[in-house]
Amino acid sequence: MRLDALYLWYLANPVVPRYVGQLRLVDSGKGVSLQYGPDWLASGFPLSEDLRLVDIEQFPRWKNMAVGAVDDARPDRWGERVIQYLDRPARLSIMEYLYYAGDDRFGALGVSTSADSYVPRSKSPLPRLEQAQQLSEIVRKVGNKESVSEIERRMLDAGGSFGGAKPKALIDIAGEQWVIKFFNAEPIDVPLIEHACMTLAKLAGIRVAETHVVHLLGENALAVRRYDRVGEQRVHCISAGTALRAEAIAGQEPELGYPNLAQLLRRAGVADDDANLQDMQELFRRMVFNILMDNTDDHEKNHALMVVAPTRQGKFRLTPAYDVLPTNSGQGHQEFVVGLDQRESTLSNAMSQCQLFGYTPAQAAAQVVRVIEVVDGWRAHFVQCGVSSADLESLAERIDGDQLLNQRRSFNPKTYAATVRPKRRRTTS
Repeated sequence: MRLDALYLWYLANPVVPRYVGQLRLVDSGKGVSLQYGPDWLASGFPLSEDLRLVDIEQFPRWKNMAVGAVDDARPDRWGERVIQYLDRPARLSIMEYLYYAGDDRFGALGVSTSADSYVPRSKSPLPRLEQAQQLSEIVRKVGNKESVSEIERRMLDAGGSFGGAKPKALIDIAGEQWVIKFFNAEPIDVPLIEHACMTLAKLAGIRVAETHVVHLLGENALAVRRYDRVGEQRVHCISAGTALRAEAIAGQEPELGYPNLAQLLRRAGVADDDANLQDMQELFRRMVFNILMDNTDDHEKNHALMVVAPTRQGKFRLTPAYDVLPTNSGQGHQEFVVGLDQRESTLSNAMSQCQLFGYTPAQAAAQVVRVIEVVDGWRAHFVQCGVSSADLESLAERIDGDQLLNQRRSFNPKTYAATVRPKRRRTTS
């Protein structure tokens, strides 16, 4: 089945889906456009800041993407691989990937073959926690391009095309959806280490997605509770990449980084009770923590925003942090821009634009010290989480290696103590 057009729906309340508009394959099959329907134009909201409520067909502003927030509704590399394995579409365009991803995608958008009723691609019920072992074996077969039985196919089909680059699936735990991430033949126990790192980040004043270690035969998996689901309700979310591109000139790649995201939160974050300032300042801590824990895989899709009260001029809140773990690469640069020295993984670079996060230099330095104190205890915390001695030694080569340990030891907050933001003088006429 070749899909040149689909219909976009908004599913904040899945019981009452709302038709948004028509999706169309454009740019020789390399992009997807959106045209809002009349009802959405009358009472809907912009799905992202670059998808204005106007009665025109809106085209993707970058190549090989769907337009605006729609691009976040499609699967990532692992999801595409599962779709290729299970569904074998006659054509592999963005439109096919949007359709075959099914109903349980990221955020609150869904696609249907009908503009009159929400008719997504049907899928089996999600596997339950007690089926995690079987699901891990199915995922391994897909990775090795081995055949699976019809029962195994249905189990993977239920939630196996969820986004991300590494093997994962959706699973039901006590009636709630969790993402389960599997061991992928890495040299260290990545699922357990991610749990340890996420819970360590929480000690540094970082809101993190809830995690649960799932013990399998001879290995571990990690279940991560979905932050874009609240009971039966779905939360409209967009990636940091989508949000930052919405501000940019079409075709010109924006600077994707922490300072720019902080400034977006300053402008479009929730101002009530200084929530936007709290998010900006937490983003600073996340950046520092990622640097010191050698989490260099902090790219644009590993940061996301919740759209709060979207029908009332929705504002952004940072989602809980996710995919926080040591890359164990020691590459010395982040994927997300840090400061004036671009992606360089240094505390001096993190401090270079600290005012853009709503801190004075002295305040920012105090937060760096706070994170350093937590990271200094990483080994004891990881031991408490059950990380093996061999894995600890492997991680210590990076986290306690010269490049990062020297930064923790040499950081001096007094350097920034006298540097304060000058108060604006009031003038009288």
